[in-house]
Amino acid sequence: MPLIDANGTRIHVTDSGGDGPAVVFGHGLLFSGWMFAAQVEALQGRYRCVTVDWRGQGQSPPAVSGGYDMDTLTDDLLGVLDALGLDAVHYVGLSMGGFVGMRLAARHPEKVLSLTLLDTSAGPEDPDKVSRYRLLARVYRLFGMGVVAKKVEPIMFAPGYGDEPAERALIEEWMSQLRKVTRSGMQQAIYGVTDRDPILAEIGSITAPTLVATGEHDVATPVMKAEVIAAAIPGARLVVIPGAGHSSTIERPGAVSDLIEQHLVTHG
Repeated sequence: MPLIDANGTRIHVTDSGGDGPAVVFGHGLLFSGWMFAAQVEALQGRYRCVTVDWRGQGQSPPAVSGGYDMDTLTDDLLGVLDALGLDAVHYVGLSMGGFVGMRLAARHPEKVLSLTLLDTSAGPEDPDKVSRYRLLARVYRLFGMGVVAKKVEPIMFAPGYGDEPAERALIEEWMSQLRKVTRSGMQQAIYGVTDRDPILAEIGSITAPTLVATGEHDVATPVMKAEVIAAAIPGARLVVIPGAGHSSTIERPGAVSDLIEQHLVTHG
C-alpha cells in the first residue's frame, strides 16, 4: 500500500481490507508492522488488519520535522485512522506501540473499541538503561546494526531464542530489514523511546476493555511493568506469556494470536 500523508509526515501501512471490524497494530522499537505477520495471518479472514510503521522505522521514511516523541506518534496514528476512514478500532500495541496505544485510549476514548498492550510500560525508561540505549543508538548510527547486534538480541528476545534454525531465520530477516532503514531516523526513534514521558497518571481514565500481556522473560519491560499497567486500568486483564521475551508476537506467535482473538471475540 502507498505511504499515507498524516500529521505532516509519511507513514507506511499495510491494510488487509475487508468489511470486518478493524484491528490496528503498532510495533515495537527497531521493528515494523512485520512483527505482527502471524497475528495478521490468523485474524485477517474475520477482521480488517492494519499495521503501521512509525516514522523513521520499517518502510516509513524519516520525518523532516522530527517529532519522534510519543505524543506526536499518537497524532500520526490519528492521522492514519482518519486517512483510512476508521472511526473506531481495536488497537494492539507492543512496547513502543503500547506507549502510543495508552495515549490513544486515554485521550481519544471514542477511537478505541478494545485495547491490547503487549510487552510495554506506562512509566519512563529505567534510568539505568537510558545511557546504555543512547550509546547503542550512537554506535548504530555510525556503524550499523551488525556492530551492536549481540548487545541488542538479548534485549529483544528470550534466552535461547534463535537456537533453532527457524528462529534464527526470523532474527536474520529482522536484521535484514533493519539494514534497509535510514539510520538517522531510527536513531531519533530510539531517543523518542529513551526520553519518553510517563503515561501512568492518565491510564486510569481508559474505558476500553484492556488486555495486558507480557513475556515471562521480557528484560526490556519486565512483568512488573505489566502488573502496574493492569492495576491502573479499570478492569484490565493481565496475562504472562510462558517462554516469551520482549518480542512475544514473534517468539510465541500462536499464543499471542489466540490471546488477541479471544479478547476481540469477548469485546467485539
